[in-house]
Amino acid sequence: MIFVPILLFCIIGAAQTASITGIVLDGENNPLPNTEISSGTTRTFSDDTGFYLMELVSDVETTIIFSHIGYQKVILENLLLNTNETLEFNPVLKSNALQVDEVTITANGNRKPMEVLSISPEKIRKIPGANAGVENILKLLPGVTSNNELSTQYSVRGGNYDENLVYINEIEVYRPFLIRSAQQEGLSFVNSDLVQDVMFSPGGFQAKYGDKLSSVLDITYKIPTSKSIKGDFSFLGANISMDTRSKNKKLSSTSGFRYRNNSLLLNSLQTQGSLKPSFTDFQSYVTYQVTNKFSLNFLGNLSINNYKNEPGRRQTNFGTIADPRALTIFYEGKENNRFATELGALKANYFVNENTTLKLISSLYHTTEEEYSDIIASYALGEVDSDLASANFGQSTNNRGVGSQFNRARNDLDALIFNLTHKGTHQKDKTLWEWGIKYTHEDIRDQLRESEFIDSVGFSIRPPRTPFTNNQPEEPFVAPLEAYQSINALNFVKTNRFSAFLQMGTRTEWKSNLLYYNLGIRAQHWTVSGQNVEKISQTIISPRAQFAIKPKWKRDMLFKIATGLYQQPPFYRELRDSTGTINPRVDAQKSFHIVAGNEYSFLLWDRPFSLTSEGYYKKLTQVNPYTLEDVRIRYGANNNAEAYVYGAEFRLNGAFVPGTESWVSLGYMETKENRDNRGYISRPTDQRLKLGILFQDYIPNIPDLKMYLNLVYSTGVPGGSPSYADPYIFQNRLRDYKRADLGISYIFADKNKTFDPNHWLHSFKELSVGFEIFNLFNNQNSITNTWVRDVDSKNEYAVPNYLTSRVLNLRLQMRL
Repeated sequence: MIFVPILLFCIIGAAQTASITGIVLDGENNPLPNTEISSGTTRTFSDDTGFYLMELVSDVETTIIFSHIGYQKVILENLLLNTNETLEFNPVLKSNALQVDEVTITANGNRKPMEVLSISPEKIRKIPGANAGVENILKLLPGVTSNNELSTQYSVRGGNYDENLVYINEIEVYRPFLIRSAQQEGLSFVNSDLVQDVMFSPGGFQAKYGDKLSSVLDITYKIPTSKSIKGDFSFLGANISMDTRSKNKKLSSTSGFRYRNNSLLLNSLQTQGSLKPSFTDFQSYVTYQVTNKFSLNFLGNLSINNYKNEPGRRQTNFGTIADPRALTIFYEGKENNRFATELGALKANYFVNENTTLKLISSLYHTTEEEYSDIIASYALGEVDSDLASANFGQSTNNRGVGSQFNRARNDLDALIFNLTHKGTHQKDKTLWEWGIKYTHEDIRDQLRESEFIDSVGFSIRPPRTPFTNNQPEEPFVAPLEAYQSINALNFVKTNRFSAFLQMGTRTEWKSNLLYYNLGIRAQHWTVSGQNVEKISQTIISPRAQFAIKPKWKRDMLFKIATGLYQQPPFYRELRDSTGTINPRVDAQKSFHIVAGNEYSFLLWDRPFSLTSEGYYKKLTQVNPYTLEDVRIRYGANNNAEAYVYGAEFRLNGAFVPGTESWVSLGYMETKENRDNRGYISRPTDQRLKLGILFQDYIPNIPDLKMYLNLVYSTGVPGGSPSYADPYIFQNRLRDYKRADLGISYIFADKNKTFDPNHWLHSFKELSVGFEIFNLFNNQNSITNTWVRDVDSKNEYAVPNYLTSRVLNLRLQMRL
């Protein structure tokens, strides 16, 4: 029923277009970035890997020109493409003294948004990682933080996981609500095998991108031009995707089925036991060209994640060389979590004329989540036998604290989110106008039932917040048994949102320099209501602007600056405090952004390189403080803090090895908050220094044997505090995060290596076999602390929860 409005509003439809794509190469067959591709008034620019994609008017002869500073032009004349046809063309530009100073222009006549980074889909599919995919590449960027290889979530420039927007073909996607541990996570929503283009903005993004504080990940799924089947198999699971296209070229689809089992990774954790994680999903993106001016796109997703865990035993050694400690835990019980999500979205496009396009997008997202667990943990805190000659070397001895802990959870959530959006674009001369209006309805039904009992040597520990008198044995103690922590809440919350944006982007010349700017404004009005929830309405307005200038210099440089007000109206989790109570009066968090940067493209060792530098500052007000434990975020549901973020980032990428692309990124950031005017303390995501390296190589004599390596080093984030503790007292940090993932594969067949019909590899368009080593140097990284009290001294110890150790994975990739 949700798609009926789309069929009734036939004011939207499809562009009468075709596409040309490929990789621009230099005379030595190395990728050539920053190449200008123009056709009349339409222009675009090759990315860091030489990849380009340009939309053209179909059924009309056109001429395309490829030009780059210091290279001869390549002219492709009399090109005629059918509607919805895609041509692959890989031009080779030879070097000469010709200088062409041009700014990067997109197909609609405006420069590609300056604050957006383009990432090659092929690189995403090849780079190794415990959670390979788009997020795996993002974590190598200087401003993106994730100190947990089991998680696909990430924080950007001091924000948290809830502050990032994700779109697939302009359709907003969501994540489950109840996940508290990264090992419960399975698959990223984004299926890498279906991806055509990836754009990422870590801040200062345009008004059209929505109301979040930190970042935008804009994914484009491909429209296939031919039939193919692709498979990716490893010890962690299997991905199978299929591209189809009808004979009349009107109907096409790209679909993927994925299965993942994290047992290989989870069995490397310190906790021993029986783990049965199972994650599956199916996605499909379908395009149907109804007429030359009208088309429909459908995105469907079904995901079922089951996580079953029966923990057994764990021993964690910590402390110092002079005073080594050990925490030994014996578990009973089990944990059973299930997350099932469905998404259906229909998008209609109407091409009014070559200057105007209208769109209507309708989507429905539904998730049912269950979190059931009964875990009894009996623990002993003691010393570690450090005598090398002892038979008990490394074992726990002289226990100083003995106790048990019982955790119980019965949490259920049912969420339904409906979106209806209209968008449009109109180009006049060199100016592009974009607008949009969106209605969102959120219906959340949530029941929280959690309790934690702590027992120390036979005595149940009561919560410190409740005063009581215990005069045993003189007087009998008759107070009821009370959980150390407990939550019991039932919430039915509905939110209706209306949002709109208008922006204008144009380019011009100023004193022979090319100038681009984009001015936009967003507004949102929302109303929160529900059972036993006061009905509250609020409105926000957010202006934004981006500017860029490309001086007419011999050196290829671009200067850019972006600023604006970014506000995040509260979603359901932000309305719910740590006790499960809903506060509908929570205001939108506000963040004033200013981002300044420079892009410099140059030749080094006769190979293309680029250096990107950015500095940024954010001033946040009406901040809703939160705690972060693993990947679980719990808000205070108030606006009693202010905060700031500042930092600088550098990324050098290019052909360190001929014919490949690698990069080195370095970032520094500081973020602090001030709660109730008590002074500034570090926020949970205050990660100061970040170094990321992506390196690709091959053996010169065996070029089909390739190596992919990604390395991450980052300083530790705040380790949190025990329950009921004042965060101003506990400001300790986790240890630094260090990780290296290595992948080596041999390519039997690809687009550059084909075989005659009699060869057994003739049927394969792509075939590669290899292995991956996760956590190559077996570093002990931790994501959270377990807080244990010493009965004798009453001290509390932060016992680190270590992440995965070294793991070997075999991988087979193929395409028919």
